[in-house]
Amino acid sequence: MTKSLTVLNEKLRKALGQLPYLPRALALVWSVARLWTNIWIALLIVQGILPAAVVYLTKQIVNGILDAVRTKGSLEVRNVIVLIVLLGAITLLMEFISSCINWVRTFQTEILKDHITSLIHQKSITADLAFYELADYYDHLHRARTEASYRPVALLENLGALLQNGITLIAMVLILLPFGPWLSLVLLLSTFPAFFVVIGFALEEYQWRQRTTADERRSWYYDWLMTSAEAAAELRLFGLGKYFQTKYDELRKALRKERLHLVRRQGIAELVASVLAITIVGLTLGWMVWKALHGTVSLGELAMVYAAFVQGQKLMRTILENAGKLYGNSLFLGNLFEFLGLPQTVAEVEPAKAKLPPGSKHAITFSNVSFKYPDSAVEALSHFDMTIPAGKIVAIVGPNGAGKSTLVKLLCRFYDPDAGAINIDNCDLREIPSAYLRRLVSVLFQIPQHYNTTLTENIHYGDIEKKSSDSDITEAIKAAGAESIVSKLPNGPATLLGKWFTGGVELSVGEWQRIALARAFLRKAPILILDEPTSALDPWSEADWLQRFRSLAAEQTALIITHRFTTAMHADIIHVMQDGKIIESGNHNELLEQNGLYAESWMKQVKAADLAVPQEIG
Repeated sequence: MTKSLTVLNEKLRKALGQLPYLPRALALVWSVARLWTNIWIALLIVQGILPAAVVYLTKQIVNGILDAVRTKGSLEVRNVIVLIVLLGAITLLMEFISSCINWVRTFQTEILKDHITSLIHQKSITADLAFYELADYYDHLHRARTEASYRPVALLENLGALLQNGITLIAMVLILLPFGPWLSLVLLLSTFPAFFVVIGFALEEYQWRQRTTADERRSWYYDWLMTSAEAAAELRLFGLGKYFQTKYDELRKALRKERLHLVRRQGIAELVASVLAITIVGLTLGWMVWKALHGTVSLGELAMVYAAFVQGQKLMRTILENAGKLYGNSLFLGNLFEFLGLPQTVAEVEPAKAKLPPGSKHAITFSNVSFKYPDSAVEALSHFDMTIPAGKIVAIVGPNGAGKSTLVKLLCRFYDPDAGAINIDNCDLREIPSAYLRRLVSVLFQIPQHYNTTLTENIHYGDIEKKSSDSDITEAIKAAGAESIVSKLPNGPATLLGKWFTGGVELSVGEWQRIALARAFLRKAPILILDEPTSALDPWSEADWLQRFRSLAAEQTALIITHRFTTAMHADIIHVMQDGKIIESGNHNELLEQNGLYAESWMKQVKAADLAVPQEIG
């Protein structure tokens, strides 16, 4: 007994600890659809009062029938018919109001779901890039997105049922009061067991879902692997389909087993609570029948008490269950609030007093910069120093993992360095508003995004704030050397790219890279960063593009990250990186004379390919 009380107290303590989410959930519903919520509440109040009228009319009809049988008078019969018609009218009114409530609730639900989805999108597109390095972020995102799809609906249903049933219960209590206040107390006591069952298992289900989020996401990942186009070729080549299907089935079986075990325990507990409630109801009604047999109450009063007590007991239990479910749904919406409350680690600043001139050439300086990614024990950059002179083209080469792409992320201020500073014209990036900083920079990422929209839109995304003309798009296409790609498309620049939507045309990896390069050129930012701009280009396409690159970048400060010597050798300065540091610097000829890593890699490729101009470094 003592152990059971301890467990119950612990459950209640945990339950109370989660209550702050409930007011936030209610405030969210109220803020999104205030007018419709007011209409909904008014309808629920009316719907809550009408059942009490039905119970009261039941008494009048039963007593009227007895009077009509006893007196055989036409007046009494007419009264009974009027009461029956009135009862039918109230029943129809209840059905009509129920339909109205469903319509209003559906409208509320759609608004609420769209609003919550918008909140998730807003947080996702503004969250620090560091969050995407953490599994915990994906757990938060998965829980928020999963619950947002149906928890708002359940929350509204719980709220509506709680209000409507609460009003009906109050009316039933008023009906029962003349027969003694103890009847109302019995109603309360008979539903306590069900209340504790609902609260306890709502908390258990919440904790179980929190604990199994990673497994749920992993099962989703296996499902994605088996159904996505990205993995289709390798799954068939390496025969991985059955393997991933088995892994998926094993995970789902384990999750299903735990879920069924929880539901089975809940079912048994609810059955015990129901037996207790039925016993209390039976004893109470038995006592009322005894009073009716002794003439203390009329048959009409007995029928009314029976209807009121049975319905009241059912209502009381339903109210407590709704309260428990309301609590449970607010717990799961707590996942949404936790996700929306994820802190920003890259602090935003107010607009700078003296902004950098957007049209000028800018110098970039890395001073003693150290940085490591979240949850990583290894530094990507260590006491890193580098200067990119204004208006110059600087190339960064080095083996994979040297930290080259990290420079791009820091320059765009997706992360802040752990130590040191990055300056543009002697202004620390942390003192420049992020939106303004990113307008100064145009980037071709190592793995550019393939947007399943038209070619024109794909390029226009490079400067979405600007109303780019057709000539601007054409100029960007020419700068990226993508004219031949456009000429082959069935609808030219208006062609839909990708295979997600009907009529789309898929491009090769190199062609997608050309489109992304055009997107980067469209912005015309004073700082141009290209991460492996020629990695997917064939030697002919690369040579063609390099011939025009220097003139294209003449008015910009350019940083090129590449493995290809044929690209790097066109730069004014080449830095060789290794283990997060610069180990060699100079132009192509100067680095060959230093006889270091650059020269060694150059000679290896010359010897291996027997070419005067090797293709890659490292």
